Amino acid sequence: MLRRVLAPVLLLFLAGCVTAEEQRAMDEDTCRSYGFTKKNDAFAECLLRLELDRRAERRASMAQLEYSRPWVIYRPVPVHPPHPPRPPHRD
Repeated sequence: MLRRVLAPVLLLFLAGCVTAEEQRAMDEDTCRSYGFTKKNDAFAECLLRLELDRRAERRASMAQLEYSRPWVIYRPVPVHPPHPPRPPHRD
């Protein structure tokens, strides 16, 4: 039962993974679809903007994760050794 549920979830997760080369090829295709041609500054800027957008989205999703987790406040409690016993008071 557990395998039937985990296998499709794992496949979907792995399907979203792409290598750097595959990502670059997809970005180049995107820039070409915008009308840019390879080997010029506008094409390079297009690639740069796609990468910067991807990084910004990643940072935003990480920031959202940070706020969804419960906060833990660590406050150490100082523990002092007890005072040595006083000698009895003599009058």
